[in-house]
Amino acid sequence: MRDTHENNNKTDAVVVRLDETARNEAQSILYHAYREDPTFQYLFDHRRAGYDQRVRATVRELIDLYLELNQDAIGVIKGDTLIAVAFIGDPELRMNLADQFSWRIRMVLTAGFASTRRYLDYHQKIRDLLPHPQAHQLPLMGVDPKYQNQGYGRILLKAVEKLCEENPRGTGLVLDTGNSRYLPFYESEGFQSLGKLRLGDFEDHLLYREVKAEADEHSSESTQHQ
Repeated sequence: MRDTHENNNKTDAVVVRLDETARNEAQSILYHAYREDPTFQYLFDHRRAGYDQRVRATVRELIDLYLELNQDAIGVIKGDTLIAVAFIGDPELRMNLADQFSWRIRMVLTAGFASTRRYLDYHQKIRDLLPHPQAHQLPLMGVDPKYQNQGYGRILLKAVEKLCEENPRGTGLVLDTGNSRYLPFYESEGFQSLGKLRLGDFEDHLLYREVKAEADEHSSESTQHQ
């Protein structure tokens, strides 16, 4: 992990950039974050034996893929403990998982063919709803359950938005959730609906927030003062 020494509104929390040394901690946090997620429960059939193994495998393979592609990853640490993580997809990536042959093979071997196929179909539906021009994507984000509802998720999301502002190639940030109880939180952060996906007996929500690059903001401010 590489310390960014960024300030935030909780004196005991520090935002850091993550590298491969944080892989195991990130996997644990994201496994617990997504294990009870309705979308994951649907995609990986939580009623069938081996669900926990399929979730672990999927989280592991997604983390490995985003690290291999040199995508941004950040976290929040408290003391010496990593308590929240987020992986950010570059706006120019617009990755099609169906084209990632070696990733698909690993997923089939670890999560199974049916789960891999269902996840690929879900991923394609998300891609079809992505906005134009291009936007950053937030495919993986989670807070350790012991630290949830304490403001660390908001710190993490603010750090993600700050990172997006530093990249002039993107116009906004996209994320999705199948847990409707998170919608008020995202709406309070300025996210709006791009659409919904019907998954079984519930809906997965695709959300978007405009994020202006710092250069654009400075240019706008200069124009206003002329």
